[in-house]
Amino acid sequence: MRLVIMGPPGAGKGTQAERIAERFGIPAISTGAIFRSNVKNQTPLGQQVEKIMAAGGYVSDELVNELVRDRLAQSDAAEGFLLDGYPRTAGQVAALDALLAESGHRIGAAVELTVDEDAVVARLLARAADQGRADDTEEVIRERMAIYRAETAPLTAIYREHGVLREVDGMGSVDEVNDRIAAVLDAVQD
Repeated sequence: MRLVIMGPPGAGKGTQAERIAERFGIPAISTGAIFRSNVKNQTPLGQQVEKIMAAGGYVSDELVNELVRDRLAQSDAAEGFLLDGYPRTAGQVAALDALLAESGHRIGAAVELTVDEDAVVARLLARAADQGRADDTEEVIRERMAIYRAETAPLTAIYREHGVLREVDGMGSVDEVNDRIAAVLDAVQD
């Protein structure tokens, strides 16, 4: 199964990604983890990312696509994967579709966790207070959510058009949300 998980900051994507990956025996692949691994191991791609990030620049779609291509070529992703944090742009969706088409595959489902924004803001403010993250103010959190909505709307439209978008209520306990996701993905598999 080849999956994408989407949702605003604080929706629980990371937690759910781990559980989904375990359930289906596929790796949960985060673009942040790909960046960190390549930078840490000083791969040629990692060195490029490190220079861009050190200069405060934006890592281009082309470089992100190359990093993802490299990660998906690893043996643990041969039978499937779950992508968290990628794709983020329509260009990245097209690149991922083209990459998968090379091997006769496609995204089986794009799971979008839908959440109540006010509840998630409260959750993130509580987490910020617990972790001493003074920079995570309500204004900053709401701005990140607005950016997410603006950037993700085109992607959800693309995945809806492809017939693979699955909106899942992301509110409730971790187990409740996971049960909803599992039911949706079991139906996709059948």
